[in-house]
Amino acid sequence: MQRRLTERGRRRQQQLLDYAAERFAANGYHTTSVTDIVDGLGVGKGVFYWYFDSKEELFRRLLADAQHDLRRNQRQAIADEPDPLRRIQQGIAASVQWLDSNRHLFTLLEFARSEERFAPLIRAGEEQAVADALPHVKAGIAAGLIRRDDPLVLSHAILGATNHLARVMVLEGGEPASTAATAAVSFCLGGILSAGAAARRLASEPSSRHRLSSTS
Repeated sequence: MQRRLTERGRRRQQQLLDYAAERFAANGYHTTSVTDIVDGLGVGKGVFYWYFDSKEELFRRLLADAQHDLRRNQRQAIADEPDPLRRIQQGIAASVQWLDSNRHLFTLLEFARSEERFAPLIRAGEEQAVADALPHVKAGIAAGLIRRDDPLVLSHAILGATNHLARVMVLEGGEPASTAATAAVSFCLGGILSAGAAARRLASEPSSRHRLSSTS
């Protein structure tokens, strides 16, 4: 149920969200109870249930807020940048930096991906991220800076490479965000072929066209 909150109420609600996020990341969603959350904050269950109907509702709010904050950081990073390749590069760097700075939320997003009840939220967020990247990829293609391939496929590839490298290098490997961001940018903008190999392949093979199935 949506409630009109005072400034004090919004602060209390955010306090519940912040503390619950830390507990979920440290102990797991399933093993963290509402009692754990309210006892840790020193408040009664009535306070929790004034703001949230259930632990699941709170967790869904955490996921939505995290995805929104990530997008906000991406938009800020590319604001007023005219070059589409620079926008893509800065967007990748901002994404990895946010994931590094919010590792507990990154952990929750990764957990939610594997849970049937939460996976659709993650999928919807990924589709929005692809939609955000798409105009910049299209602008790069129009400017002759990006190969003329399906921009939707390219946008999905950028998202996939960035998220995977951030998870493996930052979340699991503990490497600096700058290292993971550099690797993601290098791969997304340069691919795996050397400049000479790329030139030879382009000269010898026609460009392939790939279309993303609407059911994928």
